[in-house]
Amino acid sequence: MAGTRFNLEVNPRLPSRLARLDELANNLWYSWDRPTRALFARLGQKLWGAVGHSPKAFLKRVDQHRLEEAAEDPIFLGALARVLSAYDTYHTAPAKEHGPHLPEGGLVAYFCAEFGFHESLPIYSGGLGILAGDHCKTASDLNLSFIGVGLLYRQGYFLQTIDGNGRQNAEYTDADFEDLPITPVLKADASELTIAVPMPGRNLVAKVWKTRVGHVTLYLLDTDLEENSAHDRDIAHRLYGGDRTTRIEQEILLGVGGVKALAAMNIRPTVWHINEGHAAFLIIERMRQLIGQGLDFASAIEAVACNTVFT
Repeated sequence: MAGTRFNLEVNPRLPSRLARLDELANNLWYSWDRPTRALFARLGQKLWGAVGHSPKAFLKRVDQHRLEEAAEDPIFLGALARVLSAYDTYHTAPAKEHGPHLPEGGLVAYFCAEFGFHESLPIYSGGLGILAGDHCKTASDLNLSFIGVGLLYRQGYFLQTIDGNGRQNAEYTDADFEDLPITPVLKADASELTIAVPMPGRNLVAKVWKTRVGHVTLYLLDTDLEENSAHDRDIAHRLYGGDRTTRIEQEILLGVGGVKALAAMNIRPTVWHINEGHAAFLIIERMRQLIGQGLDFASAIEAVACNTVFT
């Protein structure tokens, strides 16, 4: 007789003295704060390396006894106190002077196909992603009113290996979203936020996730959902993957879907920054919305052009 199989995951419980390790693990501030990363490594150097230096994955796998030891270790608790002091000071410090300011209520929305912060969030391939990640980190350091919008890739970019003949091999692995420093965006009724993105002949469903980058929030769109066809689930599978059709679909998802996601969260940017052309469809979607609100075509072009930045 066939039975039902269940996968059960037993996670360690953080002692009360270490409770804020979870907060540290879910803010990419750790990606540029070495003492924070060293704090996790101190709990288990071998495991820290095995999980790719991911604090969130680490806390799911670290031995319960090791956590209880650390909770009674004055040296570890002292290191934790110093990290938390720096973290709290950073997040409560007033905005720094940085030239012309946004007007009251202003908000920059920064769209990019990839963001490179740290290996624990593998949604980047190279220079463009590292630039976008550093842009977000600097915006956080300056305490700018700033958000990012991108895609959440199940496999990201390939891992490069070189064989004995000097040939490059591309290896793809599925990310476990539970191990990433991300959380689903929730609606007022506590259900997960999804949006419909029009594609030729159908609607694509995308789930909206978020991650914290210091002061900054980055929103990410995911299509690997049961509501989608096999093809549509794969649209956001690989960074720069697939054929020309998939690439265009990724750009529609980022540009059109990104605008729709912000509207669904009632987020109204005053500056729309497109980093490279991958998000250019946001211009079309913004114009469509303005024309739907009664503007004529020429006025919609002018309204979009006046607060769109391209780099």
